[in-house]
Amino acid sequence: MWKLATPVLGYVLVVDALALIMVATTAALVPITAQSLLWCGLILAGEIVHLEAAQRIERIRELAADGRPHMHLQSIWIFAGLLLLPPPLATVVIVVSYAHSWVRVYKRRGVIHRKVFSGATVILACAAAGGVLSAGTGHVAPYVPYLDGFGGMTALLVSGLSYFGLNYVLVILAILMSNPGKPPRQAFGNPSDVLIVLAAVGVGCGIALVMTVRPWLLPVLMVTPVALHIGLLLPQFQAAARTDSKTALLAPEFWVQLARNELARAAELSSTAGVLMIDIDHFKAIDDGNGHLAGDEVLRAVAAAIQGSVRGGDYVGRFGGDEFVVLLPGTTSAEIASVADRIRTAIARIEVPVPVIRPGKPEVITGLTASIGAAVYPETATEYTILLQAADDAVFEAKAGGRDRVVLATARTELSRPEIPDTL
Repeated sequence: MWKLATPVLGYVLVVDALALIMVATTAALVPITAQSLLWCGLILAGEIVHLEAAQRIERIRELAADGRPHMHLQSIWIFAGLLLLPPPLATVVIVVSYAHSWVRVYKRRGVIHRKVFSGATVILACAAAGGVLSAGTGHVAPYVPYLDGFGGMTALLVSGLSYFGLNYVLVILAILMSNPGKPPRQAFGNPSDVLIVLAAVGVGCGIALVMTVRPWLLPVLMVTPVALHIGLLLPQFQAAARTDSKTALLAPEFWVQLARNELARAAELSSTAGVLMIDIDHFKAIDDGNGHLAGDEVLRAVAAAIQGSVRGGDYVGRFGGDEFVVLLPGTTSAEIASVADRIRTAIARIEVPVPVIRPGKPEVITGLTASIGAAVYPETATEYTILLQAADDAVFEAKAGGRDRVVLATARTELSRPEIPDTL
């Protein structure tokens, strides 16, 4: 923790200190009864069973959450504790929840100060939500008996938003301060994660209600938290299937699917579409001469340059090796040539620091160039395979003409194919 930048360290320590102050000032607000101790025990048992059942999923999610908020589904039990327990026991639920997850999921990654900070943000979020509930019901914990009618529903909704919103904002600020070089939008995480965690707050309300009237039904509700955990993995698996891991561009298979769909749409609307094939000149010499790590950095830099040069609705993918592809819906020959030249110019300006410097090699790779082939639907061809082949042939023509240039493919003659019956 002490290696953090001074502003980040100061922010973390302030949040931790505020949480300790909040715990101390709310410790005597509500007496601890035998009933509240029973509820606390049931909530802790539910939290432990839940995390033990989902710990493998949590490990996968945590590894993929670097630089993004890690949506903690233990909020189900924490929010239930907020609704039912005196502040000291609610704090116990938070501490046990984060300590349990540290031991069972995160221990080997050496980030205990992050878990402490996250726990502190949750304590502050619970204090804010508890304040809303007290103001809305006119009572202190347990709040569940007083959450009745429209007023009770409103207080519950506002408290849930306060709980999630304050926790989310405090974590986002820490991520933004700790990762100044990363895109700010990455810090906000996946929107589907946000929705599922809001749903977790709702499940926490249901658990609190069940515990007050029919506690023996609690085991039945244990299926819901595990199902929510599985739901959190779906967007991650979808992104992995659609994204090239090295460049963060679209994966080849997904790009091809989009291209075929876009050509079908263009045919239906009598519109146009363009395809660019981009090949880095002399990339093998860069890769062999500077090492594969340097080659990977070049690929990432070129990918970023291409992505920054296209239009908002264009699709950029990695096609394999040092080849990239761009799908440009609704483009003309003049427009695709302009975008292609913008990409070529951006690549020529790239400066890539070499991660591992070899003897006699420069510390920064510069002077990159690319040969670009362009083809337009329906001007060049009306069938996907022929259109892509035309763009690929144009790349070879650009290389033969001296490299570092854009070549627009000419119209291609398409042979009709025999019809294949649907059934044999």
